[in-house]
Amino acid sequence: MASITEPAPTPRNAGIDLVRVLMTMLVILHHTAIVYGGAGGWFWRQEPNASNPLLVMFNAVNQSYFMGLFFLLAGYYTPASFDRKGARRYLADRWVRLGLPLLAFFFVLFPLTVAIADAANASDLLRRWAQLIAAGVFGPGPLWFAMALLIFAHAYALFRATGAFSANGRTAAALPRSWAMLLAMIAIGLVAFAVRLVIPVGREVLWLQLGYFPSYILLFVIGIAAAPHRLLERIAMRAAAPWLAIAILAIATLPIMIAVHGASGGFEGGWNWNALFYAMWEPFVATGVILALFAWATAPARRSGPVARWFAANAFGAFVLHPPVVVALSRWAATMPYAPGAKFVGVSAAACIGAFVVASAVRTIPGVRRVL
Repeated sequence: MASITEPAPTPRNAGIDLVRVLMTMLVILHHTAIVYGGAGGWFWRQEPNASNPLLVMFNAVNQSYFMGLFFLLAGYYTPASFDRKGARRYLADRWVRLGLPLLAFFFVLFPLTVAIADAANASDLLRRWAQLIAAGVFGPGPLWFAMALLIFAHAYALFRATGAFSANGRTAAALPRSWAMLLAMIAIGLVAFAVRLVIPVGREVLWLQLGYFPSYILLFVIGIAAAPHRLLERIAMRAAAPWLAIAILAIATLPIMIAVHGASGGFEGGWNWNALFYAMWEPFVATGVILALFAWATAPARRSGPVARWFAANAFGAFVLHPPVVVALSRWAATMPYAPGAKFVGVSAAACIGAFVVASAVRTIPGVRRVL
C-alpha cells in the first residue's frame, strides 16, 4: 500500500478522461504513420509499408499498449455499469453504444473511406461510394474494437450469471508485488507466443487479430478487478517509475533485435527467436507505459477545464470517425511537395483536430449524443 495514494473523492476522474483523449489521438497518429511508411494495414498509404524505420518503431511501441489500455479502461467501468443497470439493460446499452457505431462504420463509413482512398477527384467520390456499397465492400475497420467489447460484455454477463466476477469477488486493493507482476508478464508473453504459432500477428479471424488478444483479455479482467477500489486512479509515480525504466530499456532493444536478428524469422509469429522476443517484449513495454500514464494523468493536481471536457466528450466519436478524416487529409497532402516526415507531422495534427471537430458536429444531430 506504500505505492498507493488516497482515492479521489469524485466518481468522474479528469485524469482518466485525459488518458482516453491522449490514446484516441495516438490511434489517429498511429494510422497516419502507416500512410507515411509505418507498419500495418490501412485504407491508403503514400509510402510503402514499413519503409520508414522510425515510424515502424513508433507503431510497434504504440501497438504494445494503446489498444490494451482501452480494454483495461473498458473493464474498469464494467462492474459499476452492470451493477447499476442489471444484465439486460447493461447489454442493451452496450448494443446501443457499441453496436450502432459498429454497424454505421461497417455499412456506411467503411465504403466511404475506401471511396475517398480510390476516387480520382471529389466529383467521383459519390459514384465510387455507391459502387462500393452495391458491391458489398464492408468491414469494421478500427471498430473491430467495438466488436470485441461486445463479445467481452456478453462474456462478462455470462460469468456474472454463474457467480464469477461478483461484487464480492476477488478485487485488487493495491498493486501486486513485483514478483507477481513479473510472472504475469512472462506468462502472458508465453501465451501470446503460443497463440501466434497458430494465428500470427496480421492474420484476422472475423476481422480480429487474435494474436494480440491474450493481453487484451488479461487487461480487461485486470480492469474489472481494479474497479471496486478505483486502483487505476491511485497509482503513484514512485510505484510506476521502475516499470517505466524497464519499458524504456525494452524499447531500446527492439532496433537492436531487428538489426542483429533480422534473419531469425518473422516477428509476427512462428517457432523462432524473433517471434518469442516480440511476444515477451510487448507486456514489458505495456506495463511500464500504462502504469506511468495513469500515475501522471491521475495526479491530485490534475484538473479538467472546459477544453479538456470538450475533448473528453468527443473522444469516442473521434475514434469512430477518424478514418475518413485521415484518408481525406493524407490524399490532399499527397499533392504537396513536402517530405513524408513533414506530411506525417502536419496531417497528424490536422487529423487529430479534424476528427474531434467532426465528432462534435455529428453529435449535434438529434439522438447521436446517446450513441457517441
